[in-house]
Amino acid sequence: MARIVGKTLASRLYSSSAEHGGTNGFAKPFKDIPGPRGPFGLGILYQYLPLIGRYSWLELHKAGRDKYEQYGPIVRETMIPGEDIVWLYDPNDIATLLNERDFPQRRSHLALEKYRKDRPHIYRSAGLLPTNGAEWWHLRSELQKEMSAPKSVRSFLTDLDLVTQEFLEHLPLNESFDMLPKLARLNLELTCLMTFDERLNSFSPEEQLPNSRSTRLMRATETTNKSILPTDQGLQLWRHFETPAYRRLRKAQEYMESVAIGFVSQKLNYFKESKTNGDANSPDGTMSRSSLVEEYLKNPKLDLCDVVGMAADLLLAGVDTTSYTTAFAVYHIAKNPEVQQKLQEEACRVLTTPKTPLTADVLRAEVPYARAVLKEVLRLNPISVGVGRILNKDLILSGYHVPKGTVVVTQNMIACRLEKYFSDALHFKPERWLHRDQSVHPYLVLPFGHGMRACIARRMAEQNILVFLLRLLRNFEITWTGGEAELGVRTLLINKPSRPVSIQLKQRGPKRRTEAD
Repeated sequence: MARIVGKTLASRLYSSSAEHGGTNGFAKPFKDIPGPRGPFGLGILYQYLPLIGRYSWLELHKAGRDKYEQYGPIVRETMIPGEDIVWLYDPNDIATLLNERDFPQRRSHLALEKYRKDRPHIYRSAGLLPTNGAEWWHLRSELQKEMSAPKSVRSFLTDLDLVTQEFLEHLPLNESFDMLPKLARLNLELTCLMTFDERLNSFSPEEQLPNSRSTRLMRATETTNKSILPTDQGLQLWRHFETPAYRRLRKAQEYMESVAIGFVSQKLNYFKESKTNGDANSPDGTMSRSSLVEEYLKNPKLDLCDVVGMAADLLLAGVDTTSYTTAFAVYHIAKNPEVQQKLQEEACRVLTTPKTPLTADVLRAEVPYARAVLKEVLRLNPISVGVGRILNKDLILSGYHVPKGTVVVTQNMIACRLEKYFSDALHFKPERWLHRDQSVHPYLVLPFGHGMRACIARRMAEQNILVFLLRLLRNFEITWTGGEAELGVRTLLINKPSRPVSIQLKQRGPKRRTEAD
């Protein structure tokens, strides 16, 4: 009996690098992980409430920095009794967490999961964002064939480049304006083109009216993203009755769902007609390749409900995420004239005229500075504060035993702004990615996540942003008009600029476009 007890204690208190990702030694208990403690064991959810709380859901990065400075590289919070979150700032701990062998588990988009599971006649699953396990892997493995494969991503390049050039023709010149809502229109247009092979004509005056289809879609995506964090955390009363946050999410999803169903139905009708007529051409010939929906409808391993869910997911993830990242890029370029000049020189070298086509070979090998600019943007302003997981086994993190089932979230955004990992950490310096004077831990900059649960559309997003930046800098000089204060962040699950991205454009080159043009 003594030997059995001894072995059991040893297995709990000592970590092996093979099983726990730690180093051999004594593991301190979970309860000793430093962090804020609520009164009477009730948790600290109240600290995130308006008026009385010291933190805000809209500024999780500030809360994260404050906790790091108070408690160090690992922090435990009890939000409500029985609901703990562990935050990680050390890249070695982040590597331990993300070196997973089984299907990665995470807890996110819970209200969206409920919404879709309440509609089994429309959705077969809750979709890629909230789903876990084998059900998630079935969707991921089929959807990524078209969304992640480099050859497939490159096949969209010509079409997205043409739409981007059209978009630039609609931007105002020689006056201050907010770039963010215009970027949302561009990315909505690109998302619908790639997903459905449909143009919404989002740049037209009619579509910029408050009740137009594109305006309502943009509003619905932002409303949904705003609703995720408040419904994921805390008491989750929306599971028992419809709270205001859940009501906003439901109404937004109903509209996005109706648009997705309409486009998918249109493709189904086209397939039926083309089968009858023996015509395999695209219905409107907008793109030079088939849309994502067309490819998924042909896949026998996906049913119609899977395709509708995927289409709704793309509308949700394809607009705000890329728009916010691109907006931060425009801000940093406008605020750093020397960066702007170097990027303009590179853009002019590969685009000898404003209408020179961008090719996949150029993007892959001939624009290193543009890629360095994008990587530096994603270091300082990543898509989210970090990566979340539900542990599927016990781990040793920073010397503490963290049990299976614990929610653990990385704080990559804060870590990437620490001098211990980056020199001049708060300065925008794309050159750090070209010269590599300082080694960078591979688990520090993870803007698209990591491993099997990394963003399925990462390559598409990067391609879209690079095309936009090269075209923008080839055609315009950018001036920041938003004042001296730094552009802040609002954490709506994904990181959004905290105020208007105010710039002024001046056209480059011999021909000057006027507003009358």
